Amino acid sequence: MSESSLRLVWIYPDLLSTYGDQGNALVVERRARQRGLDVTRLDVRSDQPLPTSGDIYLIGGGEDRPQRLAAERLRRDGGLSRAVADGAAVFAVCAGYQILGHEFVNDLGEREAGLGVLDVVSTRSGDQRCVGDLLADIDGTLGLPPLTGFENHQGITRLGAGAKPFARVRFGHGNGSGDGTEGAYSGNVFGTYMHGPVLARNPLIADLLLKLALEVDTLPPTDDRWYEALREERIAAATQSA
Repeated sequence: MSESSLRLVWIYPDLLSTYGDQGNALVVERRARQRGLDVTRLDVRSDQPLPTSGDIYLIGGGEDRPQRLAAERLRRDGGLSRAVADGAAVFAVCAGYQILGHEFVNDLGEREAGLGVLDVVSTRSGDQRCVGDLLADIDGTLGLPPLTGFENHQGITRLGAGAKPFARVRFGHGNGSGDGTEGAYSGNVFGTYMHGPVLARNPLIADLLLKLALEVDTLPPTDDRWYEALREERIAAATQSA
């Protein structure tokens, strides 16, 4: 890929786009354009084939039945798995995060196969629902500030040996597994339970995706005053409610 072009793919907005998760695509696109990058954004519906030539793929959250439909179609399509094998960056939220793993529990109460591109397995808690603001420390090797987001799920996600925790929880639930982890990542593939939209609250994660796609270590600086004001507000809210 040339440094002047970038293909951004927003996967199945007709099925997976709850809690404003489409804002993640807007943030990545905006921050790319601020750096003078020519961005082609593709919003791919569930009845369309998924292109394998994307540089960054984004997946949002969704209700239980749309999640099952999305998983079925992504397995049948095969495009996302091929893109991951080719080194594309992927960032998935909540239901999308579970779909990236080996399996999750669908709306019928059955085990549903995921894509297996992230070494995690998701089940479902009984009566407890994880709802509210979260604050967590992102894996230090990624060089990012604390994670802030909003969670609303009954998922319990456990990591296998092939995945690392994306963050360690200070306040909130995260993966719901009781081990203090939130999200998971391996290589260029990232999953989290955080809404918000999470990239508006954490723009440096969007920048990380851009750097992975461009295969660069740094990006030109941008004016982040709006983002920082939002982050400070939400971190303060999480701290006060803890």
